[in-house]
Amino acid sequence: MTVMANSLSPADPTTKPVRVPEVRRIDFSFPDDIPEFWFDNDPLRTVLFYSMSGSFPEGERFFIDSVRYYQKQITDPELKMAVRGFIGQEAHHAKEHTALNAFIERRGYPVSKIDRAVGKAMAFFRKHMSPERQLAHTVAIEHFTALFAERLLMENDELSKMDPRMAPIWAWHAVEESEHKAVAFDVYKTVVNNEWIRCSEMVFASLLFITFSSFDFLRLMRHSGHMTDIRMWLRGINYFWGKPGVFRKLIRPYLAFYRRDFHPWQHDSTEMLEYTKKKYLAGLATNS
Repeated sequence: MTVMANSLSPADPTTKPVRVPEVRRIDFSFPDDIPEFWFDNDPLRTVLFYSMSGSFPEGERFFIDSVRYYQKQITDPELKMAVRGFIGQEAHHAKEHTALNAFIERRGYPVSKIDRAVGKAMAFFRKHMSPERQLAHTVAIEHFTALFAERLLMENDELSKMDPRMAPIWAWHAVEESEHKAVAFDVYKTVVNNEWIRCSEMVFASLLFITFSSFDFLRLMRHSGHMTDIRMWLRGINYFWGKPGVFRKLIRPYLAFYRRDFHPWQHDSTEMLEYTKKKYLAGLATNS
């Protein structure tokens, strides 16, 4: 099933609402009988998500720090609340993906190496990047995560192809990435608002993201036993770049980021959020 999102024009004043993210403190469990390739029985897609999870805990902590640095400069009460929601969501993402990474590690995939490498990179950024650049980097990566959450997972309901015990954590993460997709952007526009830094940092973040995510993915694929599975690679190339071509379809919304009038909520994901929450998150116990 395809869940459509409303595309709002840049001139539409409703494209820039302040939306306060809801913090859901859900404790996920990962029983050992979950199959190794839980995403449509596909090693390629499953291992891609293994590698993504490995990068999340340290990345989320960097995002929190970059936004928190400017928290006291925010005067708008709704944006203040949105920042608190952003921090709460990202902190719990780091916690739950640490638990998921322990499960992945038990299955023989060394995601702890990804976690350590990302931690070193984030420490380097904190030391050598200006606070403005750090926040712009967060804005850039948040655009990537929103694209993956909305265009890859939710719009085409790819979550339905996952093992039902694994789908909820990715649905939860996707929902919250979409809910807070504009928070770091709105903080940046409020306190920095430098278009050169914003766009140039996206170029840097894009090169970094593609290079290291590819390296991490290939490093984990060597542990899958399918590194030389030609048919799997051909199916994967078709899936990502042919038909349906999920990565190919991300190019246009990715490039939209470079428009001077860009705002994340020009792509209104409200309808798909409600659908995903109802289908995958209803009934999950929270600690909030």
